[in-house]
Amino acid sequence: MTQLALVIDLNVCVGCHACVTSCKQWNTSGSAGPLFDDNPFTRDPTGTFFNRVQTYEIGTFPNTETLHFPKSCLHCEDAPCVPVCPTGASYKRENDGIVLVDYDKCIGCKYCSWSCPYGAREFDEQQKVMKKCTLCVDRIYDESLPESDRKPACVLACPTSARMFGDVHDDQSEVSRAIREDGGYQLMPEWGTKPSNHYLPRRKTRLNIQEDELVRVDNPLKKEDIRHETSKNVSLDDWLM
Repeated sequence: MTQLALVIDLNVCVGCHACVTSCKQWNTSGSAGPLFDDNPFTRDPTGTFFNRVQTYEIGTFPNTETLHFPKSCLHCEDAPCVPVCPTGASYKRENDGIVLVDYDKCIGCKYCSWSCPYGAREFDEQQKVMKKCTLCVDRIYDESLPESDRKPACVLACPTSARMFGDVHDDQSEVSRAIREDGGYQLMPEWGTKPSNHYLPRRKTRLNIQEDELVRVDNPLKKEDIRHETSKNVSLDDWLM
């Protein structure tokens, strides 16, 4: 069975939020929208986002690093949000594995958000319904778009190609190869939800730099020791020729 999903490379995500803004723009104007922001910049902000990027500082100063962690609905193969929905508004499609919400059936009881261990559900305060990432289902099947554009908005917007999209059940797909070759993993697999989205781990690169290597080799003041040649009225430009 086909299972469409995202694979996110944490090694190259720079936390630019291009995925967040493109997701907001596309879905607000698409079939999932509008995604309201009543008080986006106040003390207690409210808003509906299908994709969020969380930033963490790892380590102890001065040996610290920054980790950007994008998170959205993981389209679990055994999605716990589906069976708890009393109206059947939350459902998982058989043909592609995407988990969606039927707004016409949703009563805003929030049972799905309580059952989701990843906090991926969003309650729309104006429409009083639960919303979530749809993998841009209205875009990926739009035959009026060029085939290269039939991808989630976040994937197309990522400037570092940190996001990939495809069928994780297809062993020959780009996403499956990335998971297999680069150590892709599921988020919190101990919950038994079998998340379809995967993450590629950060890969640390250690640099061994000697202290003398930090001094610029092209430092013009080092050429013939110009500091002692000032009496000859030679300009710096003369030494750089």
